[in-house]
Amino acid sequence: MKTLLRTLLYLSLIVWLGAEIFFPVVAAITFATLQPDTHTAGTIVGHLLGILHRMGMVSGIVALALLALAPAWNIYKPRAVLIPMALIVLMLGCTVYSHYGIIPAMDRDRMAAGGAIDVNDPSNAITAHFNRLHNRSEHVEEAILLMGLASVALVAWAETTRS
Repeated sequence: MKTLLRTLLYLSLIVWLGAEIFFPVVAAITFATLQPDTHTAGTIVGHLLGILHRMGMVSGIVALALLALAPAWNIYKPRAVLIPMALIVLMLGCTVYSHYGIIPAMDRDRMAAGGAIDVNDPSNAITAHFNRLHNRSEHVEEAILLMGLASVALVAWAETTRS
């Protein structure tokens, strides 16, 4: 049972981090392939980002639940899971913020610009706001990835401190 629970914990982290690592590659290929039509590429990447966020929320909740139960089932020591749990809570918070805060604001800017943000003058206030949100979104995803890598390292460390 302990092996199954540890496997599910690692699988949930792997799914989330794998998607976080692979997403920029998919986005770059999408924009390169659809280079003349950046609006369509942005729409595709936006939908993929929604899938990434939902996968992250499910994986994060599963990982958090398993880490919370692990000390009760003598899988890890209680103190060894506190920091990974805190990081996963932060990762979930960042994912929720991006999914329900940043992305809808970017969509509003896109609609206010007439549907295709790339046809506007970059000095336009709507385009400038969209670009700031896009930059923030990239930084949030980078933070999620870094916290996820730290979580994996700390869970691996918890393996060495098991009783």
